[in-house]
Amino acid sequence: MMNQPAIFRAAVLFAFALFLTACGGGPSQTVTRVGADDTPDLSGRWNDRDARIVSETMISDVLRRPWLQRFKDATGRDPVVIVGRVQNDSMEHIDTEVFTKDLERELINSGEVRFVAGGNVRADIRDERQQQQQYASFETVKNLAQELGADFMLVGNINSIIDESVDRRQAVIFYSVNLELVNVETTEKVWIGNEQIRKVIERRSIR
Repeated sequence: MMNQPAIFRAAVLFAFALFLTACGGGPSQTVTRVGADDTPDLSGRWNDRDARIVSETMISDVLRRPWLQRFKDATGRDPVVIVGRVQNDSMEHIDTEVFTKDLERELINSGEVRFVAGGNVRADIRDERQQQQQYASFETVKNLAQELGADFMLVGNINSIIDESVDRRQAVIFYSVNLELVNVETTEKVWIGNEQIRKVIERRSIR
C-alpha cells in the first residue's frame, strides 16, 4: 500500500495534469500576415480595400474630365482643391476618415492639382499661427491671412442597401459612393461621380 506522502504527491500531480489539460483545451489562434492588396473580406462589409479601390477609381475619373483643363486654360495655373465632408448614410458603421484620406492621397500624388488641408488639421494650424504672433521671434513668425484659398471642394456620401434571403443563408450588400466637385466661389458643380460595389455573401451552417 502507498503511504500518505506518496498518496498526497500522486494527488497533486493528478490535479496539475488536469489543470494543464484545461488550459490547453481552449481555441487556438493563427495569425497570417497579408499584403495591403490581399485584405481578406471576412464579413462582406465595407473595408479598407473598398475605400482604396473606390478612391483610386473616382479620383482617376475626376482628373480626366473637362473641368480641369478648362480651369487651367482660364487661369494659367493648377486648381486648389480641398476634401470636405463625406457623409456615411449607410446602414453600418463606416470610418469615413479612412476613405477621405485615400481621396487626399490620390489627389496630391496625381500632380494635377494643389491641395490644402481642412477640418481639424486646418484648425490646428490656425491655432499654431495665432500662437506664433505672441511667442515666436520676429524672424520666424508666420504671417496671418496668407492661406491658399481653395477653388474647389470635394464632398459626398456613402449609401448601402442589404437584401437577404428568407433563411438568411444568402445576402447581397450594395454600396453606392457619390462624390461631387463644387466651385467654392460660384457653388457650380463641375463634376459628379458614382462608384458602386456589390457583394454576395453565402452563409453555411456549422455542424
